[in-house]
Amino acid sequence: MLLRERLQRGRRARLARRQERTKSPHRFIAFLETYAPPRIGVLFTALVLLGSVALGIVKGGHLEEVTTAFSDARNAVANVAGFRITNVAVSGRKQLTHDEVLAIGGVTGRSSLLFLDAATVRDKLKANPWIADATVLKLYPGQLTIDITERSAFARWQLQGRLAVIADDGAVLEPYVARRFASLPLVVGKGAESHAKDFIALLQRYPQVNSVVMAAVFVGERRWNLRLTNGLDIRLPENEVGNALATLSKLDVEGRLLSRDIVAVDMRLPDRLTVRLSEDAAKAREELFNKDKKTKKKAGDA
Repeated sequence: MLLRERLQRGRRARLARRQERTKSPHRFIAFLETYAPPRIGVLFTALVLLGSVALGIVKGGHLEEVTTAFSDARNAVANVAGFRITNVAVSGRKQLTHDEVLAIGGVTGRSSLLFLDAATVRDKLKANPWIADATVLKLYPGQLTIDITERSAFARWQLQGRLAVIADDGAVLEPYVARRFASLPLVVGKGAESHAKDFIALLQRYPQVNSVVMAAVFVGERRWNLRLTNGLDIRLPENEVGNALATLSKLDVEGRLLSRDIVAVDMRLPDRLTVRLSEDAAKAREELFNKDKKTKKKAGDA
């Protein structure tokens, strides 16, 4: 009994001291002193210092430099260990060079095969507008295989005075600078890039017209006008464009319509075709009309 009473008194005394510490202004510190594991203060201090260093790196704009340095360091170790990329095979390229493909994929002379993320390289390649698809394969210890599917340059697209080279799906490949694309069809206007494939395919079915087209202008994102090499404007209808082109081709074969002294052909109305003469042609027509009128008047007087 005496032993039990002593144990109970000791337990009550410890509980009383614990409650007293909890009631004090420094109860959190007292709690840590009582329950915290050994060396928790050292660990907490280390975490605070690491957090401060990380915050300084981010706010100072050095995160990319630190990340690059760490990546280079581990790649250097892997290269020394025998995982240096010694051979890179690139297939499927047409417009892009071998070095351009590697630069787009982020593969450099410091890269090691061990730490190269094939999925990341593939995503970088597919983000380039020239590349429709890509496959990246690592063959240890030092060979990298890249197979790409390139988009083809389809047309030149002009919008607000700026020229770009586009693929047949409307993707902008690059600004129009290289003269090797000068022979591509020219389409103009908002929305022309996404509708060009079907319209140009239709236009190519009528070589009599297509051979003299300088540009196709998409008007109001709903219909096309043709600007010919001689400056003639052809205003096509919104619907039944194929029929309008067939009619235009037939009129040119039979009466050389597209080479006459006219400035515009309006085919927007389904039941008629309107031709606007040039100023010289209109003036000559008016003079001829007046001359015929005078001749008829003299004949009537006689």
